[in-house]
Amino acid sequence: MIKRLHHAAYRCRDSEETRKFYEDFLGLPLAHTTPITTTKTGRNANVLHTFYQLEDGSCLAFFEAPDMPFEFKDQHDFDLHIAIEVSPEDLQAMYEKGKALGMETRGISDHDFCRSIYFRDPNGYVIELSTREPGFDEAMDPARSEARAMLDEWQAAKAG
Repeated sequence: MIKRLHHAAYRCRDSEETRKFYEDFLGLPLAHTTPITTTKTGRNANVLHTFYQLEDGSCLAFFEAPDMPFEFKDQHDFDLHIAIEVSPEDLQAMYEKGKALGMETRGISDHDFCRSIYFRDPNGYVIELSTREPGFDEAMDPARSEARAMLDEWQAAKAG
């Protein structure tokens, strides 16, 4: 059975620039780095794979692959964003830290079951820091949230 997220991996423009954001700004330690010079199928490669560890042991990981084309662009929140849970105190502190550093800092947004702030990392990805609000457990409980019924209603409306 699936236990938890091990890591989610994304491309990065520059490993050090990415490290400064995830380790120095967000406080996620650089836990592991793997240079990849040969793939498991024997192809030559020039890739660095880095892992930034969250408190639960899961990681956000990045591939810097300078020889492989990739279109970096500022992502829209609805297209791709990475959400990380923090405490209410840390949410406020990170909001103030981002503003003080002159970073693009959006929020604090109230989503009823959680509150969030948003940054953009050096690769164009939207990073959401989120804290649980009262009602979070109910909102995320499939037995009480009516998530399936809402999905079915959405699908029916799309079908016309």
